[in-house]
Amino acid sequence: MSEPRIKAGIWVAMALRMGNADGRYGAVLRKGDPDAGGILVVLRSRNGVCVLSQVRTSDGEAAWMRSTGPAAVDQPTADAYTDRRVRADPDLWIIEFESPDLLPPFAGKII
Repeated sequence: MSEPRIKAGIWVAMALRMGNADGRYGAVLRKGDPDAGGILVVLRSRNGVCVLSQVRTSDGEAAWMRSTGPAAVDQPTADAYTDRRVRADPDLWIIEFESPDLLPPFAGKII
C-alpha cells in the first residue's frame, strides 16, 4: 500500500509557511495543478541557484533530487532546466526560497 499523498496546492502553502517561519522567504513562481501537480523548488543563495525535483526512492519513499547538480548554478542554467520541465509537464508548480546554504526549509531526504 502506498503512502497517502497531499494535494500539491496544500503542500506548497505548507512549504511557504515553513520557509517564512524559518526566515527563508519563499514565493510561487508558477502555479500548477492544485491537486496533482509536481513541484520544483528553486533555492537561491549569493553563490547561485539550485533546483530540487520531487522523486521517489527505490523503496517508494518521497525524496528530493538536486536536479541542477550538487553545486550551485547560474540563473540561466536554472531557468533552462525549469523551462524544459514545464514544457514536459504543464501542471508543474515552481516555488522559490532564499536559502544561504541551499537547503530547503522543509524536512525531506535529498539525494
